[in-house]
Amino acid sequence: MKKIINMPENVVDEMINGLALAYPQYVERIEGFDVIKRTDKKVGKVALISGGGSGHEPSHAGFVGEGMLDAAVCGAVFTSPTPDQVFEAIKAVQTEEGVLLIIKNYTGDVMNFEMAMEMAEAEGIKCDKVVIADDVAVMNSTWTIGRRGIAGAVLLHKIVGAAAESGKSLEEVKAIAEKVIANVRTMGIALTPCIVPEAGKPSFTLEDDEMEVGLGIHGEPGVSRMKIMPADEIIETLLDKVLADNPLAQGDEAVVLVNGLGGTPLMELFIANRKVNEMLTSKGVKIYNTIVGEFMTSIEMAGLSVSILKLDGELKALFSAKADTPAYKAFG
Repeated sequence: MKKIINMPENVVDEMINGLALAYPQYVERIEGFDVIKRTDKKVGKVALISGGGSGHEPSHAGFVGEGMLDAAVCGAVFTSPTPDQVFEAIKAVQTEEGVLLIIKNYTGDVMNFEMAMEMAEAEGIKCDKVVIADDVAVMNSTWTIGRRGIAGAVLLHKIVGAAAESGKSLEEVKAIAEKVIANVRTMGIALTPCIVPEAGKPSFTLEDDEMEVGLGIHGEPGVSRMKIMPADEIIETLLDKVLADNPLAQGDEAVVLVNGLGGTPLMELFIANRKVNEMLTSKGVKIYNTIVGEFMTSIEMAGLSVSILKLDGELKALFSAKADTPAYKAFG
């Protein structure tokens, strides 16, 4: 295992400290907890909290800041944060308008965030939640009942963040979040495994000429293992499944997210995006915005995912709203 770390058991703690030191104008760490929150707490708005296991950077802490999240809870690598960590985040950023928890659909995440919400409600804090399950690859997986939540969560953070920043009520913000969840779909492939630092070995094996189609962001099995194909055929495989699940008609507008999993060169992501653009425009779909880069990674895994968000006027306006966070630049 070759990694630029110290002790494997300290990677999350040291990563959080390094992030806070790099971007003090945006974020700070809650002392004693694995939580990153906005440096300038904004009152008069619904507070947004997301998070999950570490290893997906820049998600989720990189999206804490103006117009997106108010706090992110960082669990151990590929492990849900504990309820006490989530509860501490809720207490730190709560406002009179309430707190919305944005949860990716993994059994541990849902359970622990819900427990934290119950703890907060017992103390009189107004809370609600949404659960994103945008992965069209598999209906149930190793760690989920139902579909997994993956890179589409980044688009959810952006739009819901804008809704909250504009002063909408908790009920309104949740309704917008549910609209995004209903209209975003994602699917990905992996070319290589990743190595969880404390495990010290690859999470699975692939032959040099193989790829895993529909792999989860924690290395969970996908729908099939196939011989590696040219980029265009990979994108056709992914996009056909995405569009079959959430069809787009001629004249529809969409946001495209081509997301690297941590070990994929931008060169390859741009090649993939070329085919995504070609396929959508051939169907008469208007691409409102394209985002290419690493946003929801799997440590150093080579591979990518493609997310398509169908827009209406409300979602388009919110997506276009100002945001300023450490990892936001590619949205500008």
